[in-house]
Amino acid sequence: MTFIRTSTLPRILAILVFVAETIALAGILAAPAQAEYPTRVVKKNAPRSTPKQATALLNTAVDYMGTHTPQQAYAAFNDQKGKFVKNDLYVFVVGFDGIMRAHGGAPKGLVGMDVTGLEDASGKLLIREMLDIAKEVGAGTIDYVWRNPATNRVENKTTQFKRLGENVVAVGSYVQRSTPEQAQDFLEKAIAEIKRLGSAAAFKEFNDRQGNFIHDDLYVFVVGIEDTRFYAMGASPDLVGNNVEKLRDAEGKFIVRDMIKLAKEQGSATYDYVWRNPADNKVEDKHSLIQRVGQYVIGVGYYTK
Repeated sequence: MTFIRTSTLPRILAILVFVAETIALAGILAAPAQAEYPTRVVKKNAPRSTPKQATALLNTAVDYMGTHTPQQAYAAFNDQKGKFVKNDLYVFVVGFDGIMRAHGGAPKGLVGMDVTGLEDASGKLLIREMLDIAKEVGAGTIDYVWRNPATNRVENKTTQFKRLGENVVAVGSYVQRSTPEQAQDFLEKAIAEIKRLGSAAAFKEFNDRQGNFIHDDLYVFVVGIEDTRFYAMGASPDLVGNNVEKLRDAEGKFIVRDMIKLAKEQGSATYDYVWRNPADNKVEDKHSLIQRVGQYVIGVGYYTK
């Protein structure tokens, strides 16, 4: 008989979960399983869901559980072609006994399992943490890293949850955090676009919410050095034209004044402040890479917690 050390079980469970979700994504489950729970196919170019959409799905799931039997609700949440699975969003339900009651991401691999020892890629006991919070305050959020079925990559995920009787109902959304290298590449492409199209046409492109210069948490902003006005602001195009000389971050720093000063003195720099991340709608540390181009400061930032 082979014995497995208790300390290794959470890691093994995490591997099994990853395999189960990957198999479900690839559509190679056995035929009998397919008859009960159809395989979910997520389009590679499917739009990334937002925390707001996750909240809406969670509220819908809680309402559904309130008007249906538990068995009906679990079946609906496990239906990978049903209304509770949308792109990279799905509902899962865990009992306070640690048993997974429903899981729209991998119903055949997870439902019925004790998942209290489940760890994410960083070793966080995410289910145990969620259950502890739910017992104490009834609802909340947890942050961890998990495989995104839309990209098949391990990404940052924030899961919202609510207690309903002896169960916890949850929906998570994935937050893409760009790297300094990706921000630098984005900035270089923006500057190249100004040189190719001219400032007016490039700024119009930077302000296009559906264009190529807004991606996850990356966007371009442009400020005039002399008039301190926004000429482009990908996250909030409605700010274009406003004088932002006195614009401050959440800590009171005059960020535009500081950026213009750095651009005049150094030509290019990195400026640190706190700002709202459009990907998760939270105020976080932001690091903007800025560069002077003529009479403008061009910037692209990345976020860290």
